[in-house]
Amino acid sequence: MTEANGPTLPETRLLDRRRALLGGAFLLTAGVAAARVPGHHIDLLGKRKLDPLIPAQVGPWSFYSKSGLVTPPPDQLSDLLYSQLLTRVYLASDQLPIMLLMAQSSGQTGVLQVHRPEYCYPAGGFKLTDKAVRSVPLPRGGQLDATVMTASADNRVEQLMYWTRVGRDMPLSWAQQRWSVARANLRGDVPDAMLVRISTLTHDRDAGMATLAAFTRALFAAVPADVRRVLDGAAG
Repeated sequence: MTEANGPTLPETRLLDRRRALLGGAFLLTAGVAAARVPGHHIDLLGKRKLDPLIPAQVGPWSFYSKSGLVTPPPDQLSDLLYSQLLTRVYLASDQLPIMLLMAQSSGQTGVLQVHRPEYCYPAGGFKLTDKAVRSVPLPRGGQLDATVMTASADNRVEQLMYWTRVGRDMPLSWAQQRWSVARANLRGDVPDAMLVRISTLTHDRDAGMATLAAFTRALFAAVPADVRRVLDGAAG
């Protein structure tokens, strides 16, 4: 007979069993969530500084100055996103000038945004056209897939090429970049990230793209293997 004021002993045991199962499930969920909190930092640059790693002489191009590049104005967002920022102009007597920008995030979120051309060039009054993906053969084998486009303003036209590295991934779009970060986070990793942007001033797209590809190959030939790995994530 069931008591009017409460459950029977079997019912009490059943409730206790259910509470125990629910408690175990909550603990398991909490454990999985804690296990997936990113805790392993992947930082291919480490404590090294970009400036001494990138040579002043790249093929026929020589370092000229650190100014003249299209960049957004300094603000708190860029200070938070980037650990290091390198800007350089290279000149050669028989080549188009080269403007190089490298932005590195040491692994807070692995997301580079402010210096992506799709962000900073329109913010500077440029119109972006002819966006495409170009494969650049590298001097020691393999190839680099980079995004190319033309940036046009009233008194300036740039042909530009850029690529991003997130951990060891080389995403070609903003969506791929976010997915690379998400996948790394699910593995428990916090990846560093690098954006490399190379551009030159010319209306001639073909000549500009040929120059950018030549500089990229010369850059990869001029740096040791550990620095190439920082640039494209490849081992060795």
